Amino acid sequence: MLICWLKEPSNHSADQSTVQSTVLKQRSGYPVKHKISAAMTDIEIRPLGASPKNGAMLSEIIIEVVANGGSVSFMHPLEPERAAAFWAGSLAAADRGDRIVLGAWDGDLLVGSVTLLLDCPPNQPHRGEIAKMMTRLSHRGRGIATALMRVAEALAVERQRTLLVLDTAVEEGASGLYEKLGFVLAGTIPDYALKPHGGLTGTMVYWKRIGSAAAAKVENGA
Repeated sequence: MLICWLKEPSNHSADQSTVQSTVLKQRSGYPVKHKISAAMTDIEIRPLGASPKNGAMLSEIIIEVVANGGSVSFMHPLEPERAAAFWAGSLAAADRGDRIVLGAWDGDLLVGSVTLLLDCPPNQPHRGEIAKMMTRLSHRGRGIATALMRVAEALAVERQRTLLVLDTAVEEGASGLYEKLGFVLAGTIPDYALKPHGGLTGTMVYWKRIGSAAAAKVENGA
């Protein structure tokens, strides 16, 4: 079993605290556990599969995020049935290997999640997409979102992906987080979507070279 330690510099953390993380990998190379210690709380990050518990907790989080203005494709109020149906489909896709849904656990409580989409068109096998970055209000500012993103990137690299893309709302989005993690703004599309409580907002589209593509860029001095 390979143990890899990663340390987040304190000035990169939303609450100015140090985030320490551990990735545990089986011989297959598939990360099965990722722990961080942030703001005096131990958080374990691991891939989620289809189960009633996972679906229920993911639904709780997305309903809370939407209610508080988070742009994750739904309008407020988000009905529990619609949230449950969405996560049932997403977790089924994860079980098929079309995506990875990561969960951040504080004990028995799921406190955050991010999805790595892998089912790209045939002419884009090198690409992955980040979606549904969410953290419970009670656990924000502890470095959990940063840790989730780092694990998602590591998993993408293990699957020979060399490019990640994502988008975030101009209003109430997470552009600051993504830019600190090295994502580059490609551009902004105005009036792209409705905000959860109504009114249009633009979206900011980001990209990042990872793995071998990032290494090649450094070697070439680009």
